[in-house]
Amino acid sequence: MPKLFIPGPIDVSQETYAAMSQPMIGHRGSEFEALYASLQPGLQEIIGTTRPVFLSTSSAWGVMEASLRNLVRKKVLTLCCGAFSDKWFDVAKKCGFEADKIQVEWGEAIDPEAVRAKLAEGGFDTVTLIHNETSTGVMNDLPAIAKVVKSFEDVLLIVDTVSSLSGTPINADELGLDVTLAGVQKALALPPGLAVFAVSEAAMARAKAQPNRGYYFDFLEFAKNAEANNTPSTPAISLLFGLQQILANIKSEGFANRVARHKANNKMIAEWGGKHGFKNFAPEGNRSLTLTCFHTPEGFDQSGFIKNLKSKHGFVINGGYGKIKGLTFRISNMGNETRETMQELIDAMDDVLG
Repeated sequence: MPKLFIPGPIDVSQETYAAMSQPMIGHRGSEFEALYASLQPGLQEIIGTTRPVFLSTSSAWGVMEASLRNLVRKKVLTLCCGAFSDKWFDVAKKCGFEADKIQVEWGEAIDPEAVRAKLAEGGFDTVTLIHNETSTGVMNDLPAIAKVVKSFEDVLLIVDTVSSLSGTPINADELGLDVTLAGVQKALALPPGLAVFAVSEAAMARAKAQPNRGYYFDFLEFAKNAEANNTPSTPAISLLFGLQQILANIKSEGFANRVARHKANNKMIAEWGGKHGFKNFAPEGNRSLTLTCFHTPEGFDQSGFIKNLKSKHGFVINGGYGKIKGLTFRISNMGNETRETMQELIDAMDDVLG
């Protein structure tokens, strides 16, 4: 089977698959409650929160839409810098909310002072931000943006950490994030189908007064069930067994060491790109630590490069996404990858480049 170095889903270890193959248990009994409880300390560490971490059997988009339905009262400001942050604006409109956006060119980061200026216009009660824009390889300045948003009274901040969670510290409580959410198929190196999220006390209070939250993604239902170490609806139990194994590995390695490993792996890919004249699509100072997005040079056979890498060496990387498809290509260094596995990829790419 080809090995994935794409921005997600990423390669899943045999150890994780084995953990997921444990015998099934009921989800309304003590065995499941013990499983649920065992996940909390590890999830709280990587999110940087003392709040309960909820488990949703969905993609991250389920929780992204749910956050709007639970929190937006008047108007939402979406911070748009790539395919997925742009989509959040469309989702807000499709949910019937009044929405505005700050739009920067793909490959640029969100300017915290632009956020300040926009919020100063008034009328907003919620802001959405994608921390690590997977389509462009841009990592936004989360601490600076959170500081700006928190300076406006009664404005809540929803943050997508889908491709950054467990690869870099989030520090949700310290920064005052109101919803911190992620899918598990990226840096957590699990198959898709599960989202994790933490909700601040202020956001829970907002949700209580919010009509039409629905049921499946009602934050109050998640909170009520979490008190009993359970979920509102039937959970993806096999994925939770896999998550338990991943969190045990993070504890064994040490979260700081995991972050350092991601940085080192990312540096290897950046140096490889520089050696071959590939320009990083993201600006200096705002580059992802879990994946790299490169410009495709004029005349470079990107399609042939990607196809030959797979056929000759069994490694898969991604071309660009959305409107920069064909103009960029992306390489992941997240999850279980080590210096040795990244070097194998680099050697294979060098061989294909000749």
